[in-house]
Amino acid sequence: MNPSAALPTFVITLREGVEAALVVGIVLACLQKAQKPQLSRWVYLGIFVGVIGSLLIGLLLGWALQQANYLSPQAAPIIQPVLETILCGIAITMLSWMLIWMTQQARSLKGELEGSVTATLQQSEQAAGWGVFLLISIAVLREGFETVIFILANLQQSASASIGALCGLAGAVGIGIALFKWGVKIDLRRFFQIMGIFLLLIVAGLVISTCRNIDAAVYAFGQVQELTGTLCFSTESCVLGPLVWDATDVLPDSQFPGVILKSLLGYRDHLYWVQAISYSLFLFLVGNLYFRSLRSQPIEPEKSLARSQSN
Repeated sequence: MNPSAALPTFVITLREGVEAALVVGIVLACLQKAQKPQLSRWVYLGIFVGVIGSLLIGLLLGWALQQANYLSPQAAPIIQPVLETILCGIAITMLSWMLIWMTQQARSLKGELEGSVTATLQQSEQAAGWGVFLLISIAVLREGFETVIFILANLQQSASASIGALCGLAGAVGIGIALFKWGVKIDLRRFFQIMGIFLLLIVAGLVISTCRNIDAAVYAFGQVQELTGTLCFSTESCVLGPLVWDATDVLPDSQFPGVILKSLLGYRDHLYWVQAISYSLFLFLVGNLYFRSLRSQPIEPEKSLARSQSN
């Protein structure tokens, strides 16, 4: 197993899985409070459909990406980095949005969910069941889709990334059971802060990979069109500029501890100027928004969980 692929998906799936587990736990607590335990089966059905739907989307997208390379063998060297660039861009956008949005909405999440469930329970039992099912399945599918996109953005490491995702999912299920079944107290505010920082750094590392994919696409296009000398800055990079450092002999990113730094901090033993600038800009802009959202929207999980468990 490749730790550089498994660790990022573990962190992402664990964090998003805990978010989904909180939604599930709050909905189950609302059903218990409303004395509608018979609707719990719709919750578990929604979880199942959301997980299966995420897997099917992953398989479908993976198959489509493979087929794209067979459509034009001559263009295959260009198609692969272009597709990876697009997927990386989507993953960066979705994960950054999720990180900031979830932090901003965390304080009001419980109240909004309880309001939605209460309104749904005013309908007939079958309609209420379908409403609960849609709420849960969409929540799980949203978190699963973001993880699938991240895995596909690292196409050559998908097997290890999948193992990391499964371990993260198992951890999220364990935390959810500990919170709502056994009543274990966990400082969710601190948990989400730490996971958020890791996620910020992981996505910043994805920015570095995106720059490299763009460079590979330009190089492949230059090879096909015989314009490499015109398009490329040097033999080492086309659009990435000069080399900032080469730490291959000192701290390679394919060996411990470099592989851990690569997984969680975005470290690369080869780094070019465009990559360094893009990495720094991303951390400054998105990191600033994230830490501002932490200060303006504090999470109060212990009070929320205490109320859920006492009802």
